[in-house]
Amino acid sequence: MSLAEFKGSPWARSHPSYRGAALAMNPAPEYANSEVLVASLYRTISSFSAEEEISISEGRVPIRGRELERSIVHYRDHRDRVRKPNNAALDGDSVHALLHNVLESPKLPNQSTKRFLQVTPLVGETASFSGSARLAGNPWPAGALVRQMVWLGSADSAAAQDIWSRLFHALGVHDDDDVFARFLRDEVSAWTGVSWGNKIAIPDSEEAACLPRGELDGLASPARQFCEDLDAVLAAKSVMTRRQWTSLLEALIRIAAVGYVAWVCEVHRQMWECVRQALAGVDLPNDLRATIYPRSFGYLTYGMGAVSELKDRTSTYLAARLGLNAVLWGLDECGVAFPEKLSSAKSVAALCALVKKNHGALAGLSGDLEDLSDREARTLLCRKGVGSNVMEFARHVLYQRQVANSILRGYDQGYVLRKRSAAKSSPWICAPGPVAILVLVHCSLAKLAGPRSVHRLAQHMAAYGIVVDHRKIDSNELGAQLRMLGLVLDSPDAESGMLLVPPFPQARPLRESPGR
Repeated sequence: MSLAEFKGSPWARSHPSYRGAALAMNPAPEYANSEVLVASLYRTISSFSAEEEISISEGRVPIRGRELERSIVHYRDHRDRVRKPNNAALDGDSVHALLHNVLESPKLPNQSTKRFLQVTPLVGETASFSGSARLAGNPWPAGALVRQMVWLGSADSAAAQDIWSRLFHALGVHDDDDVFARFLRDEVSAWTGVSWGNKIAIPDSEEAACLPRGELDGLASPARQFCEDLDAVLAAKSVMTRRQWTSLLEALIRIAAVGYVAWVCEVHRQMWECVRQALAGVDLPNDLRATIYPRSFGYLTYGMGAVSELKDRTSTYLAARLGLNAVLWGLDECGVAFPEKLSSAKSVAALCALVKKNHGALAGLSGDLEDLSDREARTLLCRKGVGSNVMEFARHVLYQRQVANSILRGYDQGYVLRKRSAAKSSPWICAPGPVAILVLVHCSLAKLAGPRSVHRLAQHMAAYGIVVDHRKIDSNELGAQLRMLGLVLDSPDAESGMLLVPPFPQARPLRESPGR
């Protein structure tokens, strides 16, 4: 691909040095809600097995859902209504009630007339027919985003594989799981003809990349915090039901996923600023760690609106991605191709040095970028294409689920953003739900003995880009929720007069996270 071809279709294909790099947003997010992330994680971390190992693509999921529906209808319409598949305990009427009532996941208001199977991803077998990002076409693999967070947040590939393996084991249903989880695993497997979790899928270096060891020491990283907190959530599995544990895991993933995407946007902005200075012939330091990685960052403020901040960050990411790829293709055009992947501060410094050395030959690139930015203005403003997809991802993962069936309006309790009031035009504000607060408190205290000040919770939320003033927790809605959930003790000796109480004191991580 040449620079001219890139300018003709700038979003179609990235430069090889950018595509698959650890610092790239890979995969680029599209629509997904929290349950889609979990269901896709099942499909990403392991394959399914029938008579042999099979990998079910994202596009096959809704097709298999329709096939299962037809199979259930066939058994329900049969003159012998108690007829059922081998090894199944429920007949057609009962399994229909199981999928459409007990496990039902609410549809969006604009999906009320569509007929498709959508269930809570309690066990891996449900991911064979439910939880794809789209109902047609080729949906994006949302689980790959979680996998990339694990690899980027771990010290090295071996540490990433260790936590990936422990996550795989925890997602499986074993003899010590509750009876409903074991029943559901066996029943869904009997009706679908497939079982999940026989073999873990370890990605290669092209599918998931690590940063160099120590790259993010002392710096903000939602991916690294996710790896630490994942250890705490895995340890809590044994002290609660499968449904409760899945809710905790889902809440953690949705908080971390959008925080990670916002962090990547910020890193792209700083990377592009360095490259722009190199284009202007400015000397840059050899070590750019402190320049491109934020020491702290926040994209949400408790009690405040969030849409404009998310949109601004996405726009800066798109502009940076456009500029970085244009420079990389421009270097190819000059005959001095950049040979590395953009997977560390060191590689960014090497790119800047190469750009500065050849800034004369790249002098016309600034004008080309201005023309390209004007032409791609709608995408850069998040009104279509990649920008619109990233915004849609952030909204649907963070928002409290809006439902077509009003009976299920309280279904989603792990949200981060909710409506300020019941009015349709009411703005979305940052006010995490009960399950999100529960998992944040649990993770913030997981490796500590005894209660801590609410300042600890504020610090933990800040690691994911959620800013809250710990001095105001006592008097705001967050303090009221903490009291309602029994997660604080009022103490005049504590900062802000409140001490956090571990929600699951018997669930302690067995060791330090391999991501440290």
